[in-house]
Amino acid sequence: MIKYVLTACALASFAAVAQEPAKKTRQEEPWKKQYRATALKTNDLVHTKLDVRFDYDKAYMYGKAWITLHPHFYTTDSLILDAKGMNINTVALVQNGTNKPLAYRYDSLELHIALDKQYTAADNYTVYIDYVSKPNELKAEGSAAITDAKGLYFINPKGEEKNKPTQIWTQGETEATSAWCPTIDHPNQKTTEEITMTVPDKYVTLSNGLLTAQKKNTDGTRSDTWKMTQPHAPYLFFMGVGDFAVIKDKYKDKDVWYYVEKEYAPTAKGIFGLTPEMMAFYGRITGIDYPWAKYSQMTGRDYVSGAMENTTATLHTDKLQQNARQLADGNKYEEYVAHELFHQWFGDLVTAESWSNLTVNESFANYSETMWKEFKYGKDEGAEQNYDDMQGYLHSGSDNKDLVRFYYRTHEDMFDAVSYNKGGRILHMLRHYIGDSAFFKSLNLYLTQNKFKSAETHQLRMAFEEITGQDLNWYFNQWYYGSGHPHLDISYNYNDTAKKATVYITQMQVSNKVFRMPVDIDIYNGTLKKRYTVWISNKADTFSFAVPAKPELINVDGDKILLALKEEHKTLAEYIYQYKYAGNYVDRREAVEYALEHMDENPKEAIAFIAQALNDSYAGIRNIVIKGLIGNPLDETLVPKVEKIAKSDVKRTNRAAAISLLSTLQRPTDEAFFLKATTDSSYSVAGAGLLALAEVNEAKAIAQLNFLKKDARDNLEDAVEKIEVFTLTDSHFDSMYQAFSSATMYEKFEQGFTFLAYLSKVEDTEHFKTGLNAVSAFSRQAAAFAPKYRTAILKDMQKLLKRKKAALTQTSNKQAVEAEIKLLEEKLK
Repeated sequence: MIKYVLTACALASFAAVAQEPAKKTRQEEPWKKQYRATALKTNDLVHTKLDVRFDYDKAYMYGKAWITLHPHFYTTDSLILDAKGMNINTVALVQNGTNKPLAYRYDSLELHIALDKQYTAADNYTVYIDYVSKPNELKAEGSAAITDAKGLYFINPKGEEKNKPTQIWTQGETEATSAWCPTIDHPNQKTTEEITMTVPDKYVTLSNGLLTAQKKNTDGTRSDTWKMTQPHAPYLFFMGVGDFAVIKDKYKDKDVWYYVEKEYAPTAKGIFGLTPEMMAFYGRITGIDYPWAKYSQMTGRDYVSGAMENTTATLHTDKLQQNARQLADGNKYEEYVAHELFHQWFGDLVTAESWSNLTVNESFANYSETMWKEFKYGKDEGAEQNYDDMQGYLHSGSDNKDLVRFYYRTHEDMFDAVSYNKGGRILHMLRHYIGDSAFFKSLNLYLTQNKFKSAETHQLRMAFEEITGQDLNWYFNQWYYGSGHPHLDISYNYNDTAKKATVYITQMQVSNKVFRMPVDIDIYNGTLKKRYTVWISNKADTFSFAVPAKPELINVDGDKILLALKEEHKTLAEYIYQYKYAGNYVDRREAVEYALEHMDENPKEAIAFIAQALNDSYAGIRNIVIKGLIGNPLDETLVPKVEKIAKSDVKRTNRAAAISLLSTLQRPTDEAFFLKATTDSSYSVAGAGLLALAEVNEAKAIAQLNFLKKDARDNLEDAVEKIEVFTLTDSHFDSMYQAFSSATMYEKFEQGFTFLAYLSKVEDTEHFKTGLNAVSAFSRQAAAFAPKYRTAILKDMQKLLKRKKAALTQTSNKQAVEAEIKLLEEKLK
């Protein structure tokens, strides 16, 4: 499963702290003493057969289940099945083709069944259950990653919502399959499966495994039977029903199909079409070819998460559905496709035996995004993905959480920046430490030894130890069974007399924990680099190296793989050297960000370097430079380079950022270019063009709205909404103020700018004062966690002041505008 909120880590940190938590009592936190053991296995699932039909009016599912099991080891005469919020009509034992009623007790969550006799581990038995699933009547708690847990979802079942399709889909993770299928709903169970779905004949269906039969019924319905002949966990069961276009692809001799709403049939391969290449890549690096009979991907309306790796049948949020203009900016959901596909190996083929060990599922899927981008697009792209995910963890406020943890409030809490981002970076460090060959052979061994089973982190460790011949308990104890990360202060000295370079590394993390790890130190003399690998293991470590002359650069963590916060003491000249000669993505990014933030250290040298970085071969670095220049005076020597990027950069999002930067110059001569940009095939470029046009000719920007609204999505839709505020008046104040006041913390970050723009049209002094105070107060609150946001708001307040002063010559209510100008000037002091 992919968790979209991880990309908003900085805002998440702010929101978590900004909302003062209620004081908790001991009675409120009993989970802190509750050890979360792997689920007890009294009975094992063997095969699950379902026959279901749907009541769209009631949002009910009528089900019949035949569940084959056997005792795990000890003899037993009872069975407990998870069955949440159902009506249970019949419970029986299937014997010789007949159903023998069984005594049972049902408490709305668990079905306790008394079997007819004692069964041994060698005995298979089958129970039959006739039941009704009522998901909309089930009260279940979700999480940040999975916002609801009722298992079965009827989307617009009566067709009452215009422009929304009627769909049915399921979401089993973590333990919600048991809301629509009686089962033992734990990840350490594995079962084969057969599902027959009876649906209106106009709809298509999707489930695990292969479609083996279709039967048209006399009542206008059709019964589809899907069979899964390889065992997998119950939370990976899936049913999907709807009016989808099915776009067919292939990987070798296996079907690879994409289920999308019919509007997106022309772009389905633009969204999912790299899947066969990903399957081949993941097969090569794991040494295990795609292990299932087929692979399909479906989009679901109102989906409760980002995506879910149901075995052979992934479900994605409908946000993946993009038209050609959206794809012109690049498929921003490609990482979802990669992430869920890798789960077919890590999570589906081998499954975490408990939610405490979720890392063996999600950390691998997270890291697969880095590996895919590195393979497909080069080292810079992979390094950027890795860096962004690392920042997602470092700013998540998760220092006190172990990666493998046995104490948590609910298993839903395991889906966080630790299980995903941190775990992925730990794998990246381990790959660097043992080398690519050993890393991928270890993955193969782990998958081979545990296929179609469940596993825990110790089994992963033992696979790595078997391949490398090393005892890796130190690594796993520190990173998997421990919490936090090092906070390193790194400084340098060179003794010219002794011809000795010294590196000082101090661990500054607040906890008393001291990390032990290898660190690569690269020392550059001229263009020559020599690498030394040292081990840090103390609060303060000192390392000295014989060097004939003062190095141009000492680069700690040469390949930039350490999961750590680092404070380095380098000069601008050293960072520029690092950009040129160390040269990987993070080296260059660090240098660019330092130069942008320390322009005053040596303005001439910094500007010359930034000009060089605007020509960087990687689009991501150019983007950082452009966005870093927004909000600061643009040196005239950089303008031609920015203009070139705005007009011809191969990356449309870079063109959009450059247009935004050029708009800060407010040059009338750019009007024609900005106007042309509003009709670009890229929504990003068109949106940036519209906002830029408003900076030089607001009336002309407003005049474009009716035309642009006909096809406005993503950045263009946002831009249209921002320009529309210039058509509003004081009569709209209550609704605008209410929208801002009631917005979530995340929404306020963006709405603050829109609200300030709206205030340029407000003439009622009290309205103006109330609105200005609200935005200003929020920006002050945010400053502790997002200081750049406060700076940006102040710049927009300066812009608002300029608009108000210009309005003095056009308004008939000069006294009110003068009062607003005074209020603004006081705020800006």
